[in-house]
Amino acid sequence: MTRATLAWLPRSMASRLSLILFSGLLLAYGVSFGLSAIERYQSATTVMLNTLEHEVGTSVAILDRLPANERARWLPRLRRDNYFFILGPGEPGQPLTTERSRDVTQRITREVGAAYGVHAQTVSMKPERYQVHLTLRDGAPLTLEVNPHPPAMADWLPFVFLLQMVVLLAATWLAVRLATRPLAKLASAAASMSPTADPSHMSEEGPTEVAKAAVAFNAMQDRIGRYLKERLHILASISHDLQTPITRMRLRVESLDDAPERERLLDDLAEMEHLVREGVAYARSAHGGDEAPVKMDPAAFIESLVFDYQDVGQPVVLDELAHGAAMVRPRALRRVLTNLIDNAIKYGGTAEVASCRSAEGVLSITVADRGPGIPESELENVTQPFHRLEGSRSRDTGGAGLGLAIAVQLMRSIGGDLRLANRAGGGLIARVTLP
Repeated sequence: MTRATLAWLPRSMASRLSLILFSGLLLAYGVSFGLSAIERYQSATTVMLNTLEHEVGTSVAILDRLPANERARWLPRLRRDNYFFILGPGEPGQPLTTERSRDVTQRITREVGAAYGVHAQTVSMKPERYQVHLTLRDGAPLTLEVNPHPPAMADWLPFVFLLQMVVLLAATWLAVRLATRPLAKLASAAASMSPTADPSHMSEEGPTEVAKAAVAFNAMQDRIGRYLKERLHILASISHDLQTPITRMRLRVESLDDAPERERLLDDLAEMEHLVREGVAYARSAHGGDEAPVKMDPAAFIESLVFDYQDVGQPVVLDELAHGAAMVRPRALRRVLTNLIDNAIKYGGTAEVASCRSAEGVLSITVADRGPGIPESELENVTQPFHRLEGSRSRDTGGAGLGLAIAVQLMRSIGGDLRLANRAGGGLIARVTLP
């Protein structure tokens, strides 16, 4: 099937399964109900015809043997739901038009005998009504008027049908919920995977297929977690161990006589030290969630940070802040905001800091600048380790390409988020969302 063919289906798997199962069960139930109704109708019609055949024969025999002046008193006793007798020639009509009316007439003729001169005519078609004319032995005309109608439906049957639909819908919902709930748990567990914390294992109970999938996922999660932690550990170890030989090299170079090569070597060693420090910081940022959260007013925290910048003459502007207590990890948040403010000053000249709360109470902190911004295609890439842009955000302006990666990883480690977006009118805006 093409995507256009399935466009009318709901987006979620639970809705699709519910629709397919309920539609299939409803179709099967409808076919079964229809066949049962047809069989009931045919059976009731057969019984009605057989009953009509024998009862009409008995009634005609009774009326034929009664004196003419007593026949009228017997007519109400011989009346039925779908036919009654008339003493007289009846109404003029047209030849019979339906197979059922001809069959009824043949049955009556066979039951009472040809001596009664049985013939029938259609009086009306909407509703269908026809009369069977007979002549009794004393020559008196007798008319049987037949009003065929389908068997009446029981009053309680629609309520039973609605109850069955409710049960069918409930059973479909329960089956789909039981089938899709493990998938939802699997998606949640996959989304919560992080190298910064111990993995959250799925429950390995339930049906065999679900249990096997949970066991396989937990094993995969453990392997990925070990791999990521080992990679970060290796990065931290290498970066830490490099600091000692770099320091020795810098001391030896400083002991050399003044020369152009000496200054260039010192610059290279300074850049290496910066790279090593950034590598260590990146590795440690994965464990920002280890810091205990503290209940505090984020607005006061942001004000203190901005005032520190302003005290040393940095162009940092404080905009509107949202007050109110929140659980914050101060060291991790300070590292993130410091990185964003430094970048805003470096590439935009000034930094504008503000905070707000959403209707759901989620706290967001924004750091904006009026710099060159970032191409839309690079907004996601710049948060990757060692990724640099050309131009004003290139290596020539300094930096190891780890600042934003450290900030993003710190926010993820504490359950928050960091998003970058180009600012209307030029510039960049970084939005930090706290958990």
